[in-house]
Amino acid sequence: MLIDSYPYLTFNGKAEEALNFYATVLKADILDSSKFKDMPPHPDNPVLSDEVQNMLMNATLQLTNGSYLMFSDNPFEGGQGYKQGNNVSVTLVYETAEETREVFDQLKVNGKIVMPLEETFWSPLYGNVIDQFGIEWQISTFVPGMMDKAE
Repeated sequence: MLIDSYPYLTFNGKAEEALNFYATVLKADILDSSKFKDMPPHPDNPVLSDEVQNMLMNATLQLTNGSYLMFSDNPFEGGQGYKQGNNVSVTLVYETAEETREVFDQLKVNGKIVMPLEETFWSPLYGNVIDQFGIEWQISTFVPGMMDKAE
């Protein structure tokens, strides 16, 4: 069962500023916020500059109607890097890994896998794909507590 869906807004170094701006304007609550420096160490991760380490990796804003907006900076270079037009994607959060895999597998047909489905430190199964129509999707399996309010 689909648990939730929400827009994911990506910025070029201004995600934290945008998050705070929209929280004020929309009278919304910042539920969580993490920076790239908060990422657990992994041998496949590139060494990040101090500037990138202090960029927003992920944040959740809860609107007054209960809906969410997600925020992140995209510090990467090249094809996966930030450019106007690829800065909004749709996130779907599923209850089970099987559902996550089923939807991802259908969206990838005639599309492009940006990040294959794999376990991450925030989800037991997460993947990113651009479908055949050019829409970017972030597909994830739910983890209890993943949308809890930040302290």
